Amino acid sequence: MNRREAIESAVRILAPRIPRHEFESVTDHALGSRGLHTASPEAAAWLSITAYIRHRLTDYDSLLDEGYDVDSARFFVLEDMNAILDEWGSPRRVEPEEETE
Repeated sequence: MNRREAIESAVRILAPRIPRHEFESVTDHALGSRGLHTASPEAAAWLSITAYIRHRLTDYDSLLDEGYDVDSARFFVLEDMNAILDEWGSPRRVEPEEETE
């Protein structure tokens, strides 16, 4: 199994109902990120899923633009992130103290 296949498999396990276009974006991010290059496929998939949700599907970046610090912005989007993970059928949730980028 090559790295793409391993990451795709991990994404399917971590978010079995992720929409197809988002599946592709998450997988491409996991493969293209220098910071995730040496991560296990499972870790790369999880970090890519959470980064995608945070930056694309919540108000996180808007909160930063409004002057909120990273910890505060993460606090305010945590519930939305976990709701999306639930929609996608994920067995995991983002914890308040979890660093995911």
